[in-house]
Amino acid sequence: MKKELSQPAFKFAGKNIVITGSGTGIGQAIAKKFAEEGANIIIMGRRKAPLDCTISIIRSIIKQKGTSGSVRSFAGVDVSDEQGIHRMFEAIEKEFGKVDILVNNAGVSGPVKTFTNASFDEFCDCVSIHLTGTFWTTIQALQVLQHGSKVITISTFFTEENRFEQRPYRFRAPYTSAQGAKNRLSEALAWELAEKGIRSVITNPGPVHSDRIYKTVYPKAAAEFLRIGGYDTLTSIEIEKATLELLDILGEDQHIIEDKIANVSLELTKARVTPPDEGDKNLHKVISGLLSKIQEIAEKVQNNTRSMIVDREFLTQEEVAEMILNISDEKISKLINGRIVPNDRVFYPVKPSVGTFVEPVADMDMKHKVIILTLFSQNNVERLRGTIIQLNNSKPEKIIVLTNKESSVAELRDFDESYVVSKLDENSVKMALENIKIKFGQIGALVHFTGDYDYSIPFSSLARTDWDMLVDRFVNIPALLTKVAVNAMAPVGAANEPSKFANSQGIVIIVGPHSPVGKKISGLIRARSEVFRGSLRPYVATVNQELKDVLNSNMKLFLLLPGNINGDKPDDQRLFDSLSNLIRGSSIKKNESIYYIDEGRD
Repeated sequence: MKKELSQPAFKFAGKNIVITGSGTGIGQAIAKKFAEEGANIIIMGRRKAPLDCTISIIRSIIKQKGTSGSVRSFAGVDVSDEQGIHRMFEAIEKEFGKVDILVNNAGVSGPVKTFTNASFDEFCDCVSIHLTGTFWTTIQALQVLQHGSKVITISTFFTEENRFEQRPYRFRAPYTSAQGAKNRLSEALAWELAEKGIRSVITNPGPVHSDRIYKTVYPKAAAEFLRIGGYDTLTSIEIEKATLELLDILGEDQHIIEDKIANVSLELTKARVTPPDEGDKNLHKVISGLLSKIQEIAEKVQNNTRSMIVDREFLTQEEVAEMILNISDEKISKLINGRIVPNDRVFYPVKPSVGTFVEPVADMDMKHKVIILTLFSQNNVERLRGTIIQLNNSKPEKIIVLTNKESSVAELRDFDESYVVSKLDENSVKMALENIKIKFGQIGALVHFTGDYDYSIPFSSLARTDWDMLVDRFVNIPALLTKVAVNAMAPVGAANEPSKFANSQGIVIIVGPHSPVGKKISGLIRARSEVFRGSLRPYVATVNQELKDVLNSNMKLFLLLPGNINGDKPDDQRLFDSLSNLIRGSSIKKNESIYYIDEGRD
């Protein structure tokens, strides 16, 4: 009697796996890896053609391996699209009933520019995809996630932090801001979903071989270095215009590159105000050299990153996929639930940037300083009033209040003037600061109070509108105010001519949400309180690196985080003293820029 051949054991046979951003790259590699292990694969993304290609690959794997798996595609779905994601999970529930593993992979490079010259709309879009996309996809998936299900989120090693260190990622302010909050959000969701038996794990793979990093991030970073540092006879504006066209043809055939260089040279010649001279005749050669220089710098950046890795090797997409497969394992996911798995292998040394005490400055007055304070929430009125009283003791030139409602300032006193702005409108804020500068003189400092949020409210219970308000309040608005304030403090036109930032003066201070208050604070509450603090820290580190090392300015961005780990109520007088001392010039030459002001000893 013949023995029947047994079917091979597939680890994820019968499991339903949703992978966002899975038409190409890491997402596609993850889909393939799970398909090899017998899973039913549900892929989604904005573009149909790549998804169709992935479907073909997955079906081939299923046939070759002889699994009972299947593949389903949702094209035209963006993770930040509120209704699109909702409808997708409704369809998944009808077709599959449940989801065993959700992999939050979707992402974009976002703008690769100095924050002073980057589009605020692009900033918001990047945050929307990385942070809000992860939040909303996870929340909508809860209707099909069951006991034993897992949420695996992919982030970046650049935003992970140590006690006294915070990694900057120059030219990637929105990316670091979004990813920093995403790390902390995944931890908070692990706490919230524990009762449902759903696990949340996040992994931070280091540099990965991909078109995004080779054709987008590194070349754009190289182009930004040249826009700021200059190249040959080109102005910063000309470099920006040229690289915008040239980066798209990197890696193409030589005749395509030559045609593009000729077109760019012609357009720049036409745009020049002065008549063409002998130098313009050589513009084709200059543009060709510019492209070569971009490639040279991009390779240098890549090699510098390699030098920080023990074996000098980037991970392959397949290795990242293998990593995701492993941490999705039942036993392993239990061991690392709620944790961030640092798989980057990158030794990235940075200077300590976190402090607990702002040194007092006794000798420097503020009689020539114009100080702007923001009031976008009535919850900040008392702190704002105390700050005004403290600052007035030093007799500054002017104290101006920036608010989104004229009625908000009714309870304040002893300030010089108020300006009403639309708090998410860059032009509105820019116009207000320009008017202040014209009327009162050079702006010395801007202080923004984010206010706090209710840590007792589960993130998993939030409506999309409530979440969007939190993101605007703690991520987008601080970024907008910082950008506009720094540009207003710099000489006119510095955003387009970065050399003008050299040695410019000015201070921006963000007062972030405080630590939880109480005698016994649960891990759940602490995790929720860190989500948006986790966005502000890497943002501040990145901005300061750009201000100092890239733009060669004397400007600085500070972050003050009230409250302490003991659960004591924040000491407002300590906050007022810290603000006053920072505006006077304390710590401007030190590396510390993030202060836990209530953790220091008296």
